[in-house]
Amino acid sequence: MTTYYLILVIILFVLAFSDLMIGVSNDAVNFLNSAIGSKVAPVRIIMLVAALGILIGATFSSGMMEVARSGIMNPGAFTFAHIMIIFLAVMISDVLLLDLFNTFGLPTSTTVSIVFELLGASVGMAIINIANTSYTLNDLGVFINSEKVLLIIAGILLSVAIAFTVGVIVQYIARIIFSFNFKNTLRYFGSVWGGLAIASITYFILIKGAKGSSFINDEQLLWIQNHSTLILGTIFAFCTLLLQLLYWLFRVNVFKVIVLFGTFALAMAFAGNDLVNFIGVPLAGFESFKIFTAQHGNIASEFTMNTLAGEVKTPTMFLLVSGIVMAVTLWFSHKARSVVQTSLNLGNQDIINERFSSSLLSRSLVRIGVQSGYVLNRFLPDKFRRVLNTRFDDKAFKKQAKKDKGLAFDLVRASVNLVVASSLIAFATSFQLPLSTTYVTFMVAMGTSLADRAWGRESAVYRVSGVITVIGGWFFTAFSAFTLAFIMALLINLGGPWAIGILILAAITIIYRTHILHRKREAEVRKMESELGAEPVITGKNIYDKCNLRVINSLNSLSEIYSEIMLAFIGEKRKKLNKANKEVRKLNREIKSFKKNAHEVVLRLQEKEPAETGEYYVQMLDYLRETAHCLTYISEPAYNHIDNNHEPLQPADAEDFTKFLETFRDYISGAVKVIASRKFENIDKLYSQMYDLINSLSRIRKNHIKRIKGDGISTRVSMLYLDILAETKNLILYSINLVKTSRDFSASANSVK
Repeated sequence: MTTYYLILVIILFVLAFSDLMIGVSNDAVNFLNSAIGSKVAPVRIIMLVAALGILIGATFSSGMMEVARSGIMNPGAFTFAHIMIIFLAVMISDVLLLDLFNTFGLPTSTTVSIVFELLGASVGMAIINIANTSYTLNDLGVFINSEKVLLIIAGILLSVAIAFTVGVIVQYIARIIFSFNFKNTLRYFGSVWGGLAIASITYFILIKGAKGSSFINDEQLLWIQNHSTLILGTIFAFCTLLLQLLYWLFRVNVFKVIVLFGTFALAMAFAGNDLVNFIGVPLAGFESFKIFTAQHGNIASEFTMNTLAGEVKTPTMFLLVSGIVMAVTLWFSHKARSVVQTSLNLGNQDIINERFSSSLLSRSLVRIGVQSGYVLNRFLPDKFRRVLNTRFDDKAFKKQAKKDKGLAFDLVRASVNLVVASSLIAFATSFQLPLSTTYVTFMVAMGTSLADRAWGRESAVYRVSGVITVIGGWFFTAFSAFTLAFIMALLINLGGPWAIGILILAAITIIYRTHILHRKREAEVRKMESELGAEPVITGKNIYDKCNLRVINSLNSLSEIYSEIMLAFIGEKRKKLNKANKEVRKLNREIKSFKKNAHEVVLRLQEKEPAETGEYYVQMLDYLRETAHCLTYISEPAYNHIDNNHEPLQPADAEDFTKFLETFRDYISGAVKVIASRKFENIDKLYSQMYDLINSLSRIRKNHIKRIKGDGISTRVSMLYLDILAETKNLILYSINLVKTSRDFSASANSVK
């Protein structure tokens, strides 16, 4: 039996290793978004600073480990066998849940997930205990530390409101002081701001966080606490003087120092507060195993875990190894970048291709905000409003953002994000409150973006909708974590080793499939970015070449998919039609993405380019979009018709259309050749093919109408067939328009020397 539980402990640590990697992918947004969004330094430097912060912060996490052992449940009410089931259910659930959120690029809370997983699994095992003993459901408090659970939940929810509010206030003050054109004010206030920022971060992390460290003894901690004012004052004076000297001598940008130091501090605070989420449960399982094996002759199903509630100092080596795993993962995680991008998009100072759609709630909130702004402006003097508006004039930033692609916000906001978030997180850690670092950093970032007027009339409704979606995901995290861990605990208790094996195998399969899905989505994004071009300013010839390639690929796909649809429809091949339908949706998504980015591409055009260049680019994308629509209007009704087992196409109609299909493919192939070779003198031949095809469609339509009168063809298949013929005609016309626009686009793009 001891061997069995040793294997379970090993499984717990293997799951912890996976959880560390998956967790960092989710929580990287907490300490990377400000540095990456402001482009304070090359990505390698940012990663190096963050990795160093993680390694040092991991050693401050020892005091937080009590949460996993006794913060949620009362271990003395459970036997060793039940405790191990709880821990296994928690770890399997955590790995699955975090991986799912990472795949879709939604930042969630590792703290909330672990708290509610512990709660769900503990409640599950408590119900089993109640069913097998004289306890009733009213005695659930015997098993669950309900007071601590309520305190943790209240702290997490309260931290969301506090983080947003503090972010708004501090950013508003900082922007009034520095404005967007902060080069002048930097020489006067930069060093003081930097000294204050570094001192505040150091105060909360070193002085308040020291008691959670695994290597600071009680005497050292007492000395730090007794001399906190002296330490704080010394750090402030030293940093202020040093930053001012660096500015005078080397023109060092103080904000860059603050952002890099803040990135280090926030990574450190993250590791100190959140490491318990990944290794706390396995360490508690290991501790439970040592306690059980030390008492020889005990039975796992009878041995209670009273001693687990005692204070245990976590070995520094465990913490350092965990920190190394997290730091290494940070360098190689692709999912981390997806999660970071969501936060950057919602806080971007400029107008971008918004990821989220508007909703009724977001529209209502924005409408209330706009109307409140109008009311407030009536009470402010005109002169005061004009002066205030000059501090929030972001023209200088937008000019820089146009040159520096990927710049989401400036260094002032980045510094506020990091200083406020790291201070709040480290403060909570010092009181051993496992608040959500994701919630805090995300809400601080949203608060600062609101204060910075990044949520303008053009983007507010989409940004608010995105924030609501992310917050809604947080509530889903709590519900799903509790439910999943609850079910897992029941299954493991019921099925024993077989259930554990099946659940782990299922978890591996799900993670592998989400990994493949994420890779496909990343490949689509990279493909789009490569075709758009990464240059801040582009030429007409450059976008013509890329757009031409897009059109050629789309027309080739269109011809192939159209043939697949019609042959599957004629042959009643439902699975092939369903596959073609998916390809049509994928083609639509790709073209829609390019259409959405048309505004950005036109903005990046060189000023010397004629206005017609941008017009032709947009026009080509419009025609391309219409061809995709035509395919949709053909594929979906055709699939629904076959899926509902309606009457098939008549053999005579099928024969007519099969002959037409070959000439249609030749026509599209000819259009592709003209565009690819740019021999637009051959367009007359293409026109001739087009008229022949339209005439063929007309004959096919007349033949079908004759058959309707004579053979009594089903109304459904007849109406569908006529609609397909109409959409096919539209496809032909849009295709020739693409060739004509390509010709005009080529002339315009090559007119600039």
